[in-house]
Amino acid sequence: MDNIIAGQAIAEHLKNQLATEVSEFYEHHKIRPGLAIIRIGENPASEIYVQHKLKCAKQVGIKAQEFHFEKTTPQEIHSLISKLNRDSTIHGIIVQLPLPDSLPQLDILNAISPKKDVDGLHSLNQGLLAQGNTDGLIPCTPMGCYLLLKACHEDLTGKNVVIVGRSTLVGRPLGALLLTKNATVTITHSKSKDLSSLCSKADILISAVGRPNFIKKDWIKPGATVIDVGIIRVPTSATKTTLTGDVDFDSVKGVAQHITPVPGGVGPMTVVCLLKNTLKAAQISLSKDVHYPVDLP
Repeated sequence: MDNIIAGQAIAEHLKNQLATEVSEFYEHHKIRPGLAIIRIGENPASEIYVQHKLKCAKQVGIKAQEFHFEKTTPQEIHSLISKLNRDSTIHGIIVQLPLPDSLPQLDILNAISPKKDVDGLHSLNQGLLAQGNTDGLIPCTPMGCYLLLKACHEDLTGKNVVIVGRSTLVGRPLGALLLTKNATVTITHSKSKDLSSLCSKADILISAVGRPNFIKKDWIKPGATVIDVGIIRVPTSATKTTLTGDVDFDSVKGVAQHITPVPGGVGPMTVVCLLKNTLKAAQISLSKDVHYPVDLP
């Protein structure tokens, strides 16, 4: 259908552009952007995601490597991150989430140098974005959502945007990012009253709550744009599962003017934005004209 936002196709186009940019960067500086991915535990989904990131990095010319621990301690992870922070061949560092409950997530994320925090989850990068400063490294999923919106909206000025979900991974930074584009942003959550009414007034509705088919057809303003960040594996039988999103896609697509599918919508854009951030981090590390907003070691 014409109203489906083809995230996979947009991501492939951006990957091709990025491959050219990485090649030009290498030709000019003789430096290959480097990405370190830290994975902890044996979460099968995390393993799949990391392998996909490694594959996409190779496709665009970024040197990516995985550091995997079946079990570890905060001290061991801090030691590795400290080493990677000092490694001039590594420009981006991410820790694949979720982490085991025994590990302090924010403490570990904040151990990454903000200049190498290509997931954009360090408190400094989150704080800069909250202040309206987009010169730092912006979280990947929010940036991916924004690039999808750009594909169908020339200008977000004055658009009424409702975001369902207030996580630091998506909802909060996405709201801050869209405010810099002059959108009118409402962030809702599990305690919001009359959620369906709030959603029904949105020119753009973005859901990131991880609840299958949570957003219903009668919540959607006719002609709205719907971005579905949720991706949930739900059982279809005793042995089979399928991926679905937060949005009741089959019913909502008949009301929305634009809608992202799951899978093939936001997910591919998140990976591309990770790779774009890795190149940006490499540029920041070298260029005298690209200053990080604060003086960092």
